Amino acid sequence: MNSSQLLQLIGGIVAGLCTLPFLIGLGKLFGLQVEDEETVLVTRFGKLEKTLNKPGWHWVPERVLPWVRTFPVSRARDFRDITNIQVNDARGTTVIVDLWLEFRVADPARALFGVADWDKSLRALVTHAALSILGNRSFEHILCDRSELGEKVRQDIQDETQRWGLEVERVLIRNVSLRPEVAQQVFDTLSARLERATAEVEEEGRQRVALLDAQTSAQVAALVAEAKGQYPAAVGRAFTVLGKQSRVLHAYNELYSLSQVRPHRTVAFHGFEGDALRAVDAAMLPTTTNGSQELEVPALRPNGDERKVEA
Repeated sequence: MNSSQLLQLIGGIVAGLCTLPFLIGLGKLFGLQVEDEETVLVTRFGKLEKTLNKPGWHWVPERVLPWVRTFPVSRARDFRDITNIQVNDARGTTVIVDLWLEFRVADPARALFGVADWDKSLRALVTHAALSILGNRSFEHILCDRSELGEKVRQDIQDETQRWGLEVERVLIRNVSLRPEVAQQVFDTLSARLERATAEVEEEGRQRVALLDAQTSAQVAALVAEAKGQYPAAVGRAFTVLGKQSRVLHAYNELYSLSQVRPHRTVAFHGFEGDALRAVDAAMLPTTTNGSQELEVPALRPNGDERKVEA
């Protein structure tokens, strides 16, 4: 390869490299790329001419004309968070709710040409439906049945959103709350109810305890009375058995008489042996000034003589 051919080769490469951006620019000028979950609408003089739904590269040479325009519309799932919707419930309490919407564009042509600004229109429509549906419910119902009420809101706005080419898949009610002053009033009311319920439970408990004590006392009294009524019969049966054995009955009577004596307050004197001095005679002796008694009691000496004993 001589020098002239080498120069031609290099010139061709340089020309190709210079032409490549021009070709790419022409491709972008006469064609467009459609992404996944996307639709491109082509209009001519403001009238819908073509709808491109298939992902990939599409040649649209007429787009270079000034009266031809293209509008890409995403069909992917989208979300909206509508916050601070103030609703007066069935009791007139101001409830603040937040709504979460999941939707997608089902008809790109209607979404683009059917409504001027479907985003603002959707927010207004959802807010109105929430006020209409939640306004007939109490705060407790809204708080407990959020899934059911969210589905009612979705069904209420479904017909209107379909006219706009939108498909609302889910509406969730989240962050249900009260205004601070209303929340304090509700808290005070609930506290009073809890205190009243606590007092009623305590009073009922005291009444039940009193009733149980009375029933227990009555049962105990009945059992004691029954036992006291059985005691004489048992004693009578025991004496009947003892009466058949005279020696045992005599020993029992002797022990019973001794059990009635109080040792610290009783002095027992049975007298001396024989007829020397009886207990009755000793009790009738005169006393001295110091309260003592002088007794002349015959006492037996070891040899049989008597001696005087002073007491």
